[in-house]
Amino acid sequence: MKIEILFPEFCNLFGDLSNMRYLEKCLPEAAFLSTSLSEEPLFLHEKPDLIYLGPMTERTQEKVIEKLLPMWDRLRELMNDGTPFLFTGNAMEVLGSYIENEDGSRIAGLDLLPLSAKRDMLHRHNSTFLGTFQGKPVMGFKSQFTMAFPGPNAQGLFPVTKGVGLNRKCPYEGLHIHNFFGTYLLGPVLILNPDFTRSLLAAMGAPGVPLAFEQDMKAAYEKRLRDFQEKG
Repeated sequence: MKIEILFPEFCNLFGDLSNMRYLEKCLPEAAFLSTSLSEEPLFLHEKPDLIYLGPMTERTQEKVIEKLLPMWDRLRELMNDGTPFLFTGNAMEVLGSYIENEDGSRIAGLDLLPLSAKRDMLHRHNSTFLGTFQGKPVMGFKSQFTMAFPGPNAQGLFPVTKGVGLNRKCPYEGLHIHNFFGTYLLGPVLILNPDFTRSLLAAMGAPGVPLAFEQDMKAAYEKRLRDFQEKG
């Protein structure tokens, strides 16, 4: 099993690479391969069992779009074939149609997701989030300068129970297309949500793999869920 981590030297805001560090504990026999921004990605010639991209600065978003644009056909092929992707924070914005700046100018994205984003660099949105995935509660934290606007045929990842979705009026957070999982939730999301992590592992072809530190994770999850439900 191979997991490709894209551009970790730049795309690791909020310590979200801990998502991959945790998966390493769950999958000790798997190969975790880090691809720098200057290197050719593994996914061009192989089909990884997971492709991960974490949150990044706004300037880095533009560099990542420039890097991935020549690989558009391959990315579309992998997404349509059901290759698992996990994009956290603002990472999925690079696959959207565009990112709009405050002055109305737009940065073209890869247009692989039915999504656009609008920046407001003077107002950072910070909040907690409670939603569901396949009927199980999902929790996380949001810290972002953008709000995202899905297209009419978009499929949400986490229906909102409390908090803000892709934007303040959207009833869901994140996008779920084939085996692409994109979410603004930070935390990191895999450590915070054991049931969602099991679903991701199943999509990767590893159903039934025991979660690392499962009892501790479950106890922390249940306590956090009570806090989220009681305090909002």
